[in-house]
Amino acid sequence: MGTTICWLAVAPGAGWALARVAGLDRGPLVQLLAFTPYALLGSLVPLLLALALRRRWPAVVAAVVTMTLVAVVAPRALPSAQPGVTGPTVRLLTANLLAGAADPAMVVDLVRTERVDVLVVQEFTPSAQAELDRLGLDRLLPYRHLNPVVGTPGSGLYARHPISGGGIRTLRGGFGFTQAYATVAVPGAPEVRVESAHPSAPYALDQTGYWRADLAAQPPATPHGPLSILAGDFNATLDHAPLRALLDTGYTDAAASVGTGLSGTWGPYDGDLIPPVVIDHVLVDRRIAVHTVTVHPLPGSDHRMILAELRLPVSG
Repeated sequence: MGTTICWLAVAPGAGWALARVAGLDRGPLVQLLAFTPYALLGSLVPLLLALALRRRWPAVVAAVVTMTLVAVVAPRALPSAQPGVTGPTVRLLTANLLAGAADPAMVVDLVRTERVDVLVVQEFTPSAQAELDRLGLDRLLPYRHLNPVVGTPGSGLYARHPISGGGIRTLRGGFGFTQAYATVAVPGAPEVRVESAHPSAPYALDQTGYWRADLAAQPPATPHGPLSILAGDFNATLDHAPLRALLDTGYTDAAASVGTGLSGTWGPYDGDLIPPVVIDHVLVDRRIAVHTVTVHPLPGSDHRMILAELRLPVSG
């Protein structure tokens, strides 16, 4: 009886670890895999149970499950080596404004106090644009490429430095999210292309196809070309294979690279009883060094803002 109980306890974690390692994020597994760090904590229960009952093989399998989940989750809490670049520092902030409901004063205050150089926003509305400018954002970040839309599709990019080549990418997902992009000219560094990312959310089973297509449509890194940064609400965690495939083109997840990749960015912040997960990211070209990444509250939104301090290569 004890052996059966142990195997029943081990089976869910084993299935979870298999789905994560094999990239089996299909159907309901898309949403479940976002909570893989919690599955790691939960995997300790069957391991301790099997050890307490002295069931060798269930204990062995439970230990393998735990070690597998540790291997995929722990690197996000461990800083990694950064490229030795000596160019100018850029502070980039990303914020999902929840259809314009977020507190604009919090955004502008953070831009001012942290001397943000680039701000990208998602779910950006005409009323949010007007209020941000009323609070002084137009003076702090005078260069911009904006697509304010009533509801959730809007997107915007603000910069302290001149921009060029601005455009709007329209995704094919159910909400038709848009993504503002432009090339930012930072003095002393090569130009860097920045895009406000916002793939479709896999909130229902019939939306996962759009989610996968929108992630596949994100611009890949160009390791032998111009520098690029993708920042925003990706509606995906590092436990989702499509996001890892995007990283493999030549990006680094900024938070994970400095050991803060487990700081939640979405979940309970508007009152919903959802454990925090990390679906907002700053993805940077691997030639860019990451100094710090911090998350900041944003009242009125179900997301938190991410502020990344980056160092670019020297131009020339």
